[in-house]
Amino acid sequence: MALTNEARISLLQTMPVFGGLSAETITLLLGRAVDRHRGRGEFFYHAGDSAESLYVLDTGRVSLVREDGDEHLVLKDVTPGNCFGVVALLDFAGRNTSALAAEDSTAFEITSEHLYGLYNVSVEQFNLLYMNVAREVCRRLRETDQRLFECWAADHSAARR
Repeated sequence: MALTNEARISLLQTMPVFGGLSAETITLLLGRAVDRHRGRGEFFYHAGDSAESLYVLDTGRVSLVREDGDEHLVLKDVTPGNCFGVVALLDFAGRNTSALAAEDSTAFEITSEHLYGLYNVSVEQFNLLYMNVAREVCRRLRETDQRLFECWAADHSAARR
């Protein structure tokens, strides 16, 4: 069952990407957001698709995957209350992963157009949102760097034996 609008506002205010935004700003964004439903095994988007929005997961579970033919390498699972597709707000390149519904899932989509509408209402809130997005992307980059180092260290250690 999808969250109520009031629950969505509270949820977004606790998320790093939307932290510090006023309830009025979040209400504005939610008023423009579109609910997206995907059954298990359906994609929200594929790697290479145009990246023009982010999603906040209401229900279900979404796997961020890299595809190799029919095989899917799961990079990360997204659970309710978390967002995916965030890089789309900073980067004009195509999607770098695919978002696969691992279970029946509902998310609400906030597009770049919605965010630029925020710019026309409040430059301060727009800038805060983009600073939050940049911080989130940097946090994820640090996590990825750590995971890569751990893989390298394990391989390096195994090679010495």
